[in-house]
Amino acid sequence: MALALGVTPESLITPYQIHSPEVVVATAPWTIETRPRADAVVTREPKLAIGVSTADCGPLLFADDEAGVIGAAHAGWRGAFTGVIEATIAAMEKLGAARGNIAAALGPTIRQPNYEVGSEFVARFLANDADNARFFSDASRADHAMFDLAGYIGACIQRAGIVQFEDLGLCTYADPERFYSFRRSTHLREPDYGRHINAIALAGKSD
Repeated sequence: MALALGVTPESLITPYQIHSPEVVVATAPWTIETRPRADAVVTREPKLAIGVSTADCGPLLFADDEAGVIGAAHAGWRGAFTGVIEATIAAMEKLGAARGNIAAALGPTIRQPNYEVGSEFVARFLANDADNARFFSDASRADHAMFDLAGYIGACIQRAGIVQFEDLGLCTYADPERFYSFRRSTHLREPDYGRHINAIALAGKSD
């Protein structure tokens, strides 16, 4: 990944993820031992690649090419629900990005046909905003529903004023040949599951 992004291996950095809205600004590489506890990273440093790991949650990459500011966010339901997307965009703005110039992309994520949740999950979202009902559909089991995490993330992006947004439309759970999935591994009772790395760097600015 570091080679593909044109940085040294030690300059490819990720945070210690905690399913939160916490965002950190990266100005220099850190180590595994010193990495901050957060779920998003932003930077304007040309020799850094920033990333997040996922295994069903939504990986979001952001860029304002004009300002030279990038971001990476781990948007599981908890992070998205508590504001990690909005916090990432705000942190980029503090580094000089303009909201109207930011492009965002959502990578492989568990999709609604494979994301069953309980009634207490649904109640939490509806208590926050009744309009969130549009992100749930009926499940085969009573007192359960199917959650559209990607749709919810997209709505957060749109509400934040980001016009340039691309959802790759890929499902981690449904494609075992290409993607790891925490939920699929759990259903199959596998001992562990893999993680994806989703990263971004400022292209052509490493010299």
